[in-house]
Amino acid sequence: MTTTAPLSPTPRTTVGRGRNRMVDDRAELHALLADALVAHLGVTVSRDGVGHPLVLPTAYGVDLDGPDEGGTLYLHGSVAAGWLRASEDATVCVTVTELDGLVAGRSAFHHSMNYRSAVVIGTARPVDDPGERRRALDLIVDHMIPGRSATLRASTRKELAATAVLAVPLHEASMKARSGGPVDEPSDVEAGVWGGHIPLRRVVGAPVPDKDAAGPVPADVVRRAADLQAPAPRLGFGT
Repeated sequence: MTTTAPLSPTPRTTVGRGRNRMVDDRAELHALLADALVAHLGVTVSRDGVGHPLVLPTAYGVDLDGPDEGGTLYLHGSVAAGWLRASEDATVCVTVTELDGLVAGRSAFHHSMNYRSAVVIGTARPVDDPGERRRALDLIVDHMIPGRSATLRASTRKELAATAVLAVPLHEASMKARSGGPVDEPSDVEAGVWGGHIPLRRVVGAPVPDKDAAGPVPADVVRRAADLQAPAPRLGFGT
């Protein structure tokens, strides 16, 4: 794995509009993937011989040293899901977005949002190797709660048979980000209208034990809740 390979290595992941918001540091893509919790998978599915696009949210995990070029993005689903079957060996688009703020401009035109957003395009392969699939599922669990998989019993054969995993290379990706306040017209600023932004962050509560939970809250759960409660550092991306 390397963080020196450029983002947007192909025409279909090259940022066109809003290039001032383009992020070309692959390490920032890795940071976004570590921070976010939900990915959206876009794929073309067919029903009664007619194809149409479908975008669905999914849990994910990341292996920067994975077997695919640029590292591997693992997506989780059910073997019975039609969208997942349609994704196998097909070109898919995966997006991950974190919303960091609402930008109130001095005109409707200059209202915006602060965000970090990534697009990954590639051929999705089904993960059939048992060892890789177990590791991928552990990564997906640990993406939600780091260290959790090591505390759990092994998945049963029935559970593994009901679960599917897709792998998408991280090689072909692009990222954009925005931070700060509005970029208003000088005349609107001079008019004295208020402008600014509303920062947004996750609100995380204390872990809630299930009614049949035994013993204290595990250390990995406590640690994850504390980490999510801490505000993540925000870099000074251009507006």
